[in-house]
Amino acid sequence: MSQQQDPLSTTRPASEGRGRRSSGLATLPRPRRSTRLHTVSSLPVAPAEPGRRLRIALIASSRFPIAEPFAGGLEAHVWQLTRSLAARGHDVTLFAGPGSDPSLGAESLPVRTVEVSPAARADVSMGPEVFLEDHHAYLSLMMELTGARAHDFDLVHNHSLHYLPIAMAPALRVPMVSTLHCPPTPWLESALQSGTPSPVHLVAVSGHTARAWSGVAGVRQPVGVVPNGVDLTRWVAGPGGGPLIWSGRIVPEKGTHLAVQAALAAGRELQIAGPVIDHGYFERTIEPFLGLGVTHLGHLGQDELAAAVGRASVALVTPCWDEPYGLVVAEALACGTPVVAFARGGIPEVLTPAVGRLVPAGDVAALAAAIPEAEGLSRAAARERARTHCSVDTMVTRYEQLYASLVSAGVTAAP
Repeated sequence: MSQQQDPLSTTRPASEGRGRRSSGLATLPRPRRSTRLHTVSSLPVAPAEPGRRLRIALIASSRFPIAEPFAGGLEAHVWQLTRSLAARGHDVTLFAGPGSDPSLGAESLPVRTVEVSPAARADVSMGPEVFLEDHHAYLSLMMELTGARAHDFDLVHNHSLHYLPIAMAPALRVPMVSTLHCPPTPWLESALQSGTPSPVHLVAVSGHTARAWSGVAGVRQPVGVVPNGVDLTRWVAGPGGGPLIWSGRIVPEKGTHLAVQAALAAGRELQIAGPVIDHGYFERTIEPFLGLGVTHLGHLGQDELAAAVGRASVALVTPCWDEPYGLVVAEALACGTPVVAFARGGIPEVLTPAVGRLVPAGDVAALAAAIPEAEGLSRAAARERARTHCSVDTMVTRYEQLYASLVSAGVTAAP
């Protein structure tokens, strides 16, 4: 559910779960090289000082607050990671969009309205004003982290999908980890090639995403893999037995309409939970079926969403592109709800035959046919799969291992 932030986009950006728009840069050449990826837990980890408290700067989106109801999976992930690292005793400072959850103690990124003169606006080469606002917000932050606050942190962990944090990482005096929540984009690829060999330590949310990045020019270190985690104390096991459920942002690339078609073909009721981002798409493909076995629950908070997913008999996951991870799969399994999904992107790494069914991408008939099979799967097994593969504790431990290896080794970017 994470989203890509195209710097030239004026609407909700496109990844995880939205087709990518052109960023205005030409596709960069990709030299042939071997695929290199690993799970972070398999790396040799330098022992950190026992119980050492790290000062960690987390960078998030400048456009979307880290607050419920979350704009997407990326925001939910950063919210959970911030809380979990603080709970383990680390000193965490979150730099995020205005309006973020006050309990996180976030510092708002300095997003300021740009005043553009009529003469400048008439320049045909001018990009959207939101591009300028994002650019200056991240530029201001990185100037602080490389200047007045250069010694305030032991490590910077980037979750934004903007190019500037990566491009300016060589000027940092501490290590930077950057989680790859999206497939390769021209902006991020160019940032990795912006000067000296990039010191950024890249971590992908799935093996699928790591493989996509491992052949990119500018990626000179192995790409790690740390799957996103869900909090099993918040995504609790539910009773099941209710209607089917589909959750996520309602946009064409998430394929909500295909879930509707499959549910109707299978003769099952379907509940849809999520914000309407593309209103024209909703009005054309979803709204005509409301009241005919299809219900839109709206944009739910986490507790309400977990309860709805836990009541469902099966969760449908219908991406029309390669999801970098597929957080909704992990959330459903944590609630004990089996999943029927298109076999795209990182989803096959999460879903096993014991807890769900994978069908060919775009095949609505196969999706409908798999629903009765999934209804008979063990809800306890689904919950156990989430515990062993998708828990937030496992995710945070892996990040702590990586942080420890970098900080203990004295890794820095700038001399």
